Amino acid sequence: MIGPARIAAYHALRAIADGRCDLPTALARSRDHLDDDRDRALAAEIVAGSLRHQRSIDHLIEHFARRAIHKLDTDVLHVLRLSLYQILHLDRIPASAAVDDAVNLVRQARKPSATGFVNAVLRATLRQRRRLPLPPRPDVEDRTAAETSAPDRAAAMAYLGVTHSHPDWLVARWYDRYGFDACERWVAFNNETPKMTLRANTVISDRDSVASELRAAGVDTVPAPHAPDGLIVVGGNPLRADLSAAGSPASTFFVQDEASQLVSLAVAARPGERILDLCASPGGKALAMAGDMRDTGLLVACDVRARRVELLAETVRASGARCVRVAHVAANGPLPFGPVFDRVLVDAPCSGLGTIRHDPDIRWRRREDDLARFALDQRHLLDRAATLVRPGGRLVYATCSSEPDENDAIVDAFLSTHDNFALIDLRADASPHLCPVLDARGLLRTLPCAHALEAFFAAALIRTSAG
Repeated sequence: MIGPARIAAYHALRAIADGRCDLPTALARSRDHLDDDRDRALAAEIVAGSLRHQRSIDHLIEHFARRAIHKLDTDVLHVLRLSLYQILHLDRIPASAAVDDAVNLVRQARKPSATGFVNAVLRATLRQRRRLPLPPRPDVEDRTAAETSAPDRAAAMAYLGVTHSHPDWLVARWYDRYGFDACERWVAFNNETPKMTLRANTVISDRDSVASELRAAGVDTVPAPHAPDGLIVVGGNPLRADLSAAGSPASTFFVQDEASQLVSLAVAARPGERILDLCASPGGKALAMAGDMRDTGLLVACDVRARRVELLAETVRASGARCVRVAHVAANGPLPFGPVFDRVLVDAPCSGLGTIRHDPDIRWRRREDDLARFALDQRHLLDRAATLVRPGGRLVYATCSSEPDENDAIVDAFLSTHDNFALIDLRADASPHLCPVLDARGLLRTLPCAHALEAFFAAALIRTSAG
């Protein structure tokens, strides 16, 4: 009998590869067919891990199968990927069980002729698991990218791209900007399994109170090192904990990545202000700003997709926030507001390349030429948002991208055509929590290689005149 978690993982990988859904959706659907929490957790780990290590696993498959990946049946390939991930990266999974389930999965996929091939590839890999034929680490860390010779660069790209399982075009960008050592730390960070991070709902509670509430329910947390309201879960599952003793009708915490929590600090919302969150769903940043406003004033939280608006509205209801109003806006054309907002946040749709640790499928779904397409939409969105900021008000542009094409380049292009806006150096007035993640221009820029955080970006601009 095949383990139910492996069956669920197989179907999730197929759905992602076919383009029918992304990783979160595939995992949500797989959970519907699993009754045991342990099976749900194992299926999620197999799917995410197989995607994280996909390129290095494919390299091994090609080596031991002696044929190119594109010549393999796709169903057989999915079985090999998830099985090799378990064999090489999950010590608690007996290798024999993984091999037996792989053979049975191939039969279940109606590919009985491939059972011998799958068995041979897996067992050949097992025999060499202590000395896998992957590109070795080159000795180039003492040189900059510009000083590295062509052969050394090729060796570095092979090691960073193949052994650490990232696309060549992306590691080349990071290597050229930050050098070998930083790039190595970055790709290693992306291949870690992230811990769940929470943000205290400061509309009704605070970090210490939430930590105590969770501790009483058997969930252990530690304070996030950068986000002042963040908690990192180190034991237990807060989403399944019995929190009835807390006595609050609203949720006292939400799941939100730590780097994402820092973006709202760049907005620096204050009580009584009018604030617009233009791309607000699922609502984490909007609720953080509502807490900074002490639930006074007005915060309009918008999105363009109906389902995202529903999710946003549900998050706001769960928070107990009274100052937040949810609005559905059109993707194009003038926005239904005037220049009345003290602060406007544009958390722009982007490539998501800064969140690869959480969403490992992104590294395989994105292409370098996608950046120009995102940049075009980002510039258009920022232009629309600028009309809604009152003179003296603040416009914050943010992404969860690592790439300057979607970050600095968008801000600089905007400033070149909007002389009634100026860049704010956040080092002058930012929260002390932001100072460690601000760059030489006073822009918020979190980096895996420097801060052990996902790559997020934010720039704050002030409207100096009506224009």
